[in-house]
Amino acid sequence: MTVTIYHNPDCGTSRNTLAMIRQSGEEPVVIEYLKTPPSRARLVELIGAMGITPRALLREKGTPYSELGLADPKWSDDELIDMMLAHPILINRPIVETPLGTRLCRPSEAVLDILPNPDIGPFVKEDGEVVIDAGGRRVS
Repeated sequence: MTVTIYHNPDCGTSRNTLAMIRQSGEEPVVIEYLKTPPSRARLVELIGAMGITPRALLREKGTPYSELGLADPKWSDDELIDMMLAHPILINRPIVETPLGTRLCRPSEAVLDILPNPDIGPFVKEDGEVVIDAGGRRVS
């Protein structure tokens, strides 16, 4: 199995996650999910692999979440999945699959827990936050 990232290049968290994957020595399969959304079966599979609910995968900021009234608990899991398929921007990101597991990588350093080689050396996020210092210690 290769490393796959469901990526949005406009998202800093997604860009940082992709950079950490590459710094680990992996060249992942990059799926820009807004251009190529997952099928229903694939989205259900990813949610199951992450061990979360569809509601936990919903993104609120910068999406039609409020306009669609998705905070209302009346929506079933199937209906929330339907909404994510109709509006892929509602799918939170980045989702990363590796041989060690599948995870919603928020914060981006969560990817280190599922990388085959998590010893990526020093890493600083785009905003200047140190994830791994020069001594190889995880800071955040």
